[in-house]
Amino acid sequence: MERELAQVQHSPRVWLWAVRIAFAVVFIVNVQCALVFAFDPGSYAGAYQLEGPAGNAAVAGLGVAFLMWNATYPLFIWQPERFRVLGWIIMAQQTIGLIGECAIYLGLPAGFELLASSIMAFAAFDGFGLAVMAATFLPYLWASRE
Repeated sequence: MERELAQVQHSPRVWLWAVRIAFAVVFIVNVQCALVFAFDPGSYAGAYQLEGPAGNAAVAGLGVAFLMWNATYPLFIWQPERFRVLGWIIMAQQTIGLIGECAIYLGLPAGFELLASSIMAFAAFDGFGLAVMAATFLPYLWASRE
């Protein structure tokens, strides 16, 4: 029984599907966020202490940037074994986002609690997404290292 469990744990095919699922979940949440920012920016501008047409345009622009950021995911989710480099690119993008969000948060002066909490919500998701993707991608690479 232990031997069969060890074979499953080291099976590239099992890790392949774990990678697909992990990256797909992050992708779906990212795209959902991007679409609501792009198509309903007024509902979110206040969380970033923005208002009016300029605030709506800024939030909609973030939504468009999020969509651009996620253009690499579908091809990698479809064939991670063929497009491994995209996995590394996605992990780098997620890391850059997390570091950037933390830097912005740390640079905020006192009195911007609403903005700080909005930024930290993104940082928390990006940190969690990075951890989940790394927890599947790195073992997949190890299991398929032949």
